[in-house]
Amino acid sequence: MSIVKKRLSPEESRSAALEAARHILIEMGPAAVTLKAVAARIDRTHANLLHHFGSAAGLQKALAAYQAETVCETIGKKMAESAPGERNVREIVDLAFDAFNEGGAGALATWMAATGNDDALDPIVDAIHKLIDGMSPDAHEKRLMHEDTLALVLMALGDAQLGGPMAEALGLPRDTSRVLATELITGRIAKFWAEHGGKPAAQG
Repeated sequence: MSIVKKRLSPEESRSAALEAARHILIEMGPAAVTLKAVAARIDRTHANLLHHFGSAAGLQKALAAYQAETVCETIGKKMAESAPGERNVREIVDLAFDAFNEGGAGALATWMAATGNDDALDPIVDAIHKLIDGMSPDAHEKRLMHEDTLALVLMALGDAQLGGPMAEALGLPRDTSRVLATELITGRIAKFWAEHGGKPAAQG
């Protein structure tokens, strides 16, 4: 008796592949995220995955975009829950750091850059731009958000790569970089609202 594979729409097939790739990334690291591995995980053919992503590099870039869009959507919802001057900055910092650490985005971005994918961070930057532009802040607030996002992403990426060993070597708690990121962004937001009117951000 033959077993017939469930027919999936192109979008369902692509989504299933990206979710499988995300699990492989978390379980085994970026080097394991290949078309062959993902195809085996979702019981599809290599040709099917090749059709959707073109190459392993294309799959990795799509995965980076998928992760970035997911975390930005979560951050956007969290930010929408409070007025600009009342947001819990630590919650936002934790979401970003978790995406780069436990979520594997930091390892993936580093791997892509190391293997010649020079636009490895483009999907992350694009998702962040979409998040900020969708909130429609004025020009001054948009610049502040861009600067804070730059600092947050760089700190989260660095923490994903070296945060654990460096904190241990310096005798510091593992979450020190998160605390510093929270203090930096909270202070900058408070200064912004003091200069432009309004309340400073709530402490994280």
